[in-house]
Amino acid sequence: MVGKVLGIRDLEQFSSRRSSVYVDPECDKFFELPLFIAASSNDVTTKCQCFQFSPGKEPALRSFTEIQQLLQQGKKRDVKNILRENSWPINSPIRSQLWPLLCGQHLTKQHMLDGFYWEMVHQVFGTTELSEKPIMLPAFVDAIHCLPYHLTSTGRAVADRIVNVLGYDCPDITYSPVLYPITSILLHFMSEEEAYICLAGLVASKEKVFINQTKLQHEVTWKTVMQIAKKHTKSAVSYFQRICPGQKLERVFMDWCWWILAGLPFQHLVRIMDCFFHEGIKVLYRVALVILNLFHKECQSNNEWSPDNIKNDIGNALIKFCKKIPVSPAKLLHAAFSIRGLSTQYISRISIKTEMLLKSRSVLNSSSKQLIKSRSSDNLPTSQSQVNIQMMSHTLTIRELHSESCRNLLFTLWSWLPVRITMYQPKLLYTTEEHGCSLTTFYVRVEQHEPTLLMIKTCNNEVFGAYCSSRWFERNVKDDKGQRQAYFGTGETFLFSLYPERAKYPWVGIEGDKDLGHSSELFMAADSKMITIGGGEGQAIWMDENIRFGKTDGCKTFNNPPLCPSGDFEIRVLEVYGFVGS
Repeated sequence: MVGKVLGIRDLEQFSSRRSSVYVDPECDKFFELPLFIAASSNDVTTKCQCFQFSPGKEPALRSFTEIQQLLQQGKKRDVKNILRENSWPINSPIRSQLWPLLCGQHLTKQHMLDGFYWEMVHQVFGTTELSEKPIMLPAFVDAIHCLPYHLTSTGRAVADRIVNVLGYDCPDITYSPVLYPITSILLHFMSEEEAYICLAGLVASKEKVFINQTKLQHEVTWKTVMQIAKKHTKSAVSYFQRICPGQKLERVFMDWCWWILAGLPFQHLVRIMDCFFHEGIKVLYRVALVILNLFHKECQSNNEWSPDNIKNDIGNALIKFCKKIPVSPAKLLHAAFSIRGLSTQYISRISIKTEMLLKSRSVLNSSSKQLIKSRSSDNLPTSQSQVNIQMMSHTLTIRELHSESCRNLLFTLWSWLPVRITMYQPKLLYTTEEHGCSLTTFYVRVEQHEPTLLMIKTCNNEVFGAYCSSRWFERNVKDDKGQRQAYFGTGETFLFSLYPERAKYPWVGIEGDKDLGHSSELFMAADSKMITIGGGEGQAIWMDENIRFGKTDGCKTFNNPPLCPSGDFEIRVLEVYGFVGS
């Protein structure tokens, strides 16, 4: 067992260090040392039902060193499987090393500097000594959900300080109610500095979503859970709608994350975090679906959860149900990861569609005055951005057009960009006129930037292009089966034409919830021989490896016509822009 691998002395030191610094002694019932040091599993006794093993069967738990080596070898899928299958006991010392390792995958170099956290503490508070006075929490914290999970008063003060420093270091965080509870959980297994570094990694992650940081992201998340639940837990959702027709389903799903964070027993929560710190928020989505299904079954068989008892407040009933959930952490996770058809790509598609619909609705619900203002100036480039683009751009310098027309084209293009991107300064990453006509050079200069704006001017002076939402480096990313995915990208990608026609061609999936099939999701593709944007009965933009010739067809992904009349074109200039700070 774990005790044999890590040593009893380590266990004693770990348990003592945790309990004496941050953790309230009242929660000792969660941390039973005899669980580790039993000579055989027959001797194991604990107050936690989730750790009752079958006689004579000892679970084979993997060590930290094994997981560390797999991560160093880039075998993230193997690590994922280990984390899902290994039910380390709740007081296992492995987490003091494992969790920082998992969160550290997403860190930037700045946060890895020795002493960075304590320098920030001194900068924010003027001292590194922990104040005895209460610390005012940042505005992005939800005071109702500052869950301490049995931390001592010192532990809670430390959590307050960590959250404050993170808010100071990351001013873009405007609403993040789950950040404080996750901080409290981390402090059960590591030092203050280590907990901060873990949070910094989760917040900074680009490849996966861990923690929502704005109200928009928060709303997108619960609406995404609701959409997924309507498909994957259809009978449960229908049941709840039927027994309380007057209660809006949205109200129930708005609190979905608190089913887990405020409802589930701590031992369940810790095992969920083992997987969450590696896989991201999709783990919580899966757990939420299992909770819905389990609650639905209990409602049909247990009088405590009869329709009369829950119809007035299903959301609160769900949290109460979770507090005494009838399955172990292992069974809960097994059920969560057994749900089929819930891929990362599927979740991402639902999330992006939801975000774009919310943004559109926000504009439509604005007052007429605000709407006019938005159309006239809010979404246009700053004067400096205009100068930057016009000085760098060759695609907009069309001989047939005077400068005022070019300026109008620039305004049109800028108004089509996602609102958040218009806040950043454009930067010319690649142009054939300066960097040559080579796909290899294109990748070297462009592939790590997200998003990018591709603009093509043909030898016939047609100007068109695409806003590409994902990094071109993703052409190298492998799926769960170890194979490169032919297409990548998200529904935020769109095509445009500026001359002679002005038109924007967004993803067809934005218009509704209807499943349009695989051909509607062929956003971006690339290899050493070509670049493609859009697919399905044609390619919207295709360019060869020499970036000299290309072709354009109508495609199902964007429902666009060919972007130039002839279909085939010769490239005069290709320019690619990134956005500083995005």
